[in-house]
Amino acid sequence: MIAPPVRLAPQQRRTLVWPVVGLILLGICALITVGLASSEIGAVGVVIGVVLALLPVAPVVAAFLWIDRFEPEPPRLLLGAFLWGAGLSALVAVVINSSAIIAAELLLGRGQGDVVGAVISAPLVEEFVKGAFVVGLLLIRRREFDGIVDGVVYAGITAAGFAFTENIIYFGRAFAEADGAVGPAVLATFVLRGVLSPFAHPLFTAMIGIGVGIASQARSRVVGTLAVLGGYVLAVVLHALWNSSTQLGAGFFGVYVLIMLPLFAGMIGLVVWQRRREADVLARQMPGFAAAGWIAPSEVPLLSSLAGRRRWRTAVHRRAGAPAARAVEDYQHAVTELAFLRARAERGALPPRADWHAELLDSVVRTRLAAVNAPGVQGPAGPAPGPGGQPPQQWPGAPHGPGAPGGAHRPPGP
Repeated sequence: MIAPPVRLAPQQRRTLVWPVVGLILLGICALITVGLASSEIGAVGVVIGVVLALLPVAPVVAAFLWIDRFEPEPPRLLLGAFLWGAGLSALVAVVINSSAIIAAELLLGRGQGDVVGAVISAPLVEEFVKGAFVVGLLLIRRREFDGIVDGVVYAGITAAGFAFTENIIYFGRAFAEADGAVGPAVLATFVLRGVLSPFAHPLFTAMIGIGVGIASQARSRVVGTLAVLGGYVLAVVLHALWNSSTQLGAGFFGVYVLIMLPLFAGMIGLVVWQRRREADVLARQMPGFAAAGWIAPSEVPLLSSLAGRRRWRTAVHRRAGAPAARAVEDYQHAVTELAFLRARAERGALPPRADWHAELLDSVVRTRLAAVNAPGVQGPAGPAPGPGGQPPQQWPGAPHGPGAPGGAHRPPGP
């Protein structure tokens, strides 16, 4: 007997359709931008630009995904961030910056357009459009925006998408100006943009991400608004300084060494510090989760650090296979989201919404049951943990006790 097709409710259909429509529109914006550039650099220039632009964007995106390991953001949102930067942001920047250059040439005289475009128009417009995605995400999905790390990740991915499209144009233009030869001009452009400064745009826009991250944790709307505005101003200033330095000859290396590299190192230090604060949040929240019966007491140390989580997944993978390990990972992420939500509500950064808490607690219950019942895991699923319920049994295949190196493992089965 053939099962009848599953019919989605109108709300479910809208939930599925609109994100897809949005991604398609952003992709079309990227194609339009590249199409506009092709009139200047030609089809071959576009191909060369794409190939060369792919080389620096891959490690940049990988770096931000690595930062996002504690509580990975939804892939569709990360893809949306990249396409927002590569599509809409790049298209708006091309249109407005080109118009600004033409206006400056008419009003200020010949030769002034490029200066105005690079030092004034580009920083103001590009950082505004890139930052709009991160700010919009905070406004629309405030519950899931957990702090500075999230802000840096979304800002970095958005800027990486923008830099990808921009690099296509720059590399293709260098190729076209070299009469269709991959020579010194193309190599110099690639070294400048792809080797020395692949993180330039992400670094600028990360200032907005930091401001948005501070706003997500702030109790006062005034403080949050000032943080976002301050991040935007700092992003614009850095962007303008960088663009002006490229016209100063040897002065470029002074800006690069004395300002950009220390700032980049400082951002890395900030992210590392914030990651440690996130680990502290988990360490503080997990005992309460165990006392409430939401997790097992033996899981407290396993959920409180990346190392403990990694050992847990490795043990489950070895004993029950990859599907079970992925299910455990989903459970770990669900617990993290609930812990961050509770921590922000306790600080007063979020309203203590019972429905938000109930939804995330339900996610913890569902992901735990999915992990216990994953193929290859032998052992009783038992009742789902819940408020006031009994602590769940030890995970089959998970490290036993505190999860210290060399500790014994409980074999699968009752």
